[in-house]
Amino acid sequence: MPSKGKKQAEVSFEDAVEKLESIVEEMESDELPLDKLLVRYEEGTKLVKACEEKLQSAEMRITQLEETLEGELAARPVTLREDEE
Repeated sequence: MPSKGKKQAEVSFEDAVEKLESIVEEMESDELPLDKLLVRYEEGTKLVKACEEKLQSAEMRITQLEETLEGELAARPVTLREDEE
């Protein structure tokens, strides 16, 4: 089977979401035979995983500027509500 060019991890978040939307539309059409439906499902789960990884990576990179006592701006990681509980 030939390579699809880009690996799932190399696909941009926006492209992955667009492809997921396309897969969902295809699956909801009721026109896919079971074997192709399963292939699309597997493809979709890989895209979801890639999206989750990209979101986690982006979350880690988010920073919030805060003013220090000396009046300088310093970056610190954002604390999400889930992390506080």
